[in-house]
Amino acid sequence: MIASDRIEQLIARFQFLEAKMAGGAAGNEIATLGKEYAELRPVVETVTAYKDLLSQIAEAEAMLADPEMKELAEAELPELKEALEASEHDVQLALLPKDAADARPALLEIRPGTGGDEAGLFAADLLRMYQRYAEKQGWRFEILEESLSELGGVKEVVARIVGDGVFAKLKYESGVHRVQRVPETESGGRIHTSAATVAVLPEAEDVDIEINANDLRIDTMRASGSGGQHVNTTDSAVRILHIPTGMIVVSSEKSQHRNREIAMQVLKTRLFDLERQRVDSERSADRKSQVGSGDRSERIRTYNFPQGRLTDHRINLTLYSLGQVMQGDLDEIISALQSDAQATLLAEMGA
Repeated sequence: MIASDRIEQLIARFQFLEAKMAGGAAGNEIATLGKEYAELRPVVETVTAYKDLLSQIAEAEAMLADPEMKELAEAELPELKEALEASEHDVQLALLPKDAADARPALLEIRPGTGGDEAGLFAADLLRMYQRYAEKQGWRFEILEESLSELGGVKEVVARIVGDGVFAKLKYESGVHRVQRVPETESGGRIHTSAATVAVLPEAEDVDIEINANDLRIDTMRASGSGGQHVNTTDSAVRILHIPTGMIVVSSEKSQHRNREIAMQVLKTRLFDLERQRVDSERSADRKSQVGSGDRSERIRTYNFPQGRLTDHRINLTLYSLGQVMQGDLDEIISALQSDAQATLLAEMGA
């Protein structure tokens, strides 16, 4: 059963926000109130539908005492109770604690792992896969830093993705992606196994991370490297060293000012991610969620090209639609991962 006091608190809060906004909240308040109102609205709609079903069941049960209405009530009750069971599940999902970062833009980082040139080519394929998925979602996909090999493979790429629910959908992509296929560089037709690592980080906001200027060493340098689309011959590239963590961020756009902005944003996001991982580790010291554990050394998925097969090892999901997946058709995978995460949360909460 759903805790009725929790439901009433939510409805009361929603009504308060509605009245406050209708009454003309101050300009500096309206954005904050509007954001909370928008987040609560689908939850309250789900809860209201659940309460309506409870009322209909109570009315139908009362009708059982009326000989003239008893037959109608007996016909309606099974359907109403079945609908109530589904509605109760919807409410449980709606009341699950939300990740505050779900609505944020995200940084996507892809790097080749084992496998030499083929790993770099696979990393480039993953980049195109996520670009196409972002396009299907109507998101903005901006490459901040990209270094390519002579064969067109990715040495390293950092992209910023902006849109509705970006981190909520992409956060389960972090980990090691393994590919099994005959490389373009293989003349003997043998299947090779290579890998690339993917990291998806929620973008940090200024209030999340405060960086002491004394903890930074900022250098300007001439951009270099083979094949990177942002390589240039001016001393505009910026490298920032965060001394306490040893973290290094480089940006080599054409504008030095823009490079400082990009490098600082990437640094803040990585530091914010470190802090989130630390808090999550402390919170879940006694357990480890199967999906989205944050362990980026974990092999999460295998792309088998000869068989057209994709396997997500965390949820034992196998699809024989690898061609569509590589074209950015990730909805089925992402929905399955989200459903598994929700089921895990429900189990942990004893729902």
